[in-house]
Amino acid sequence: MSKILATILLCFMTFPPTALLGRTISPQKAPARAPATVVDINRASAEDFDKLPGIGPKLAQQIVAYRTKHGPFRRVEDLLIIKGIGTKKWKALRPHVCVGCSPAKLRGKGSS
Repeated sequence: MSKILATILLCFMTFPPTALLGRTISPQKAPARAPATVVDINRASAEDFDKLPGIGPKLAQQIVAYRTKHGPFRRVEDLLIIKGIGTKKWKALRPHVCVGCSPAKLRGKGSS
């Protein structure tokens, strides 16, 4: 009995348990999405919203539907009205969205 325990212990000391099971531990994969850019929430399509972190196709469509029904957003914080966007998700979105921004304004934003 002690020889069996010693053999098992030796195996675990020599090989990690996952190697004995034929499994490997891989690091977590990065999200498959491309890095998000800054989008104007009053001009963005559902496809544009879907590219943002934490926004899937369903939530993207909800944002566009809300904007269509109620008119343009006045400020980025208005996204908090959308069901499915809470404070945590809004904080993650904030660097990637704007209201009334143009490409010229966005280029100037990072150069100073």
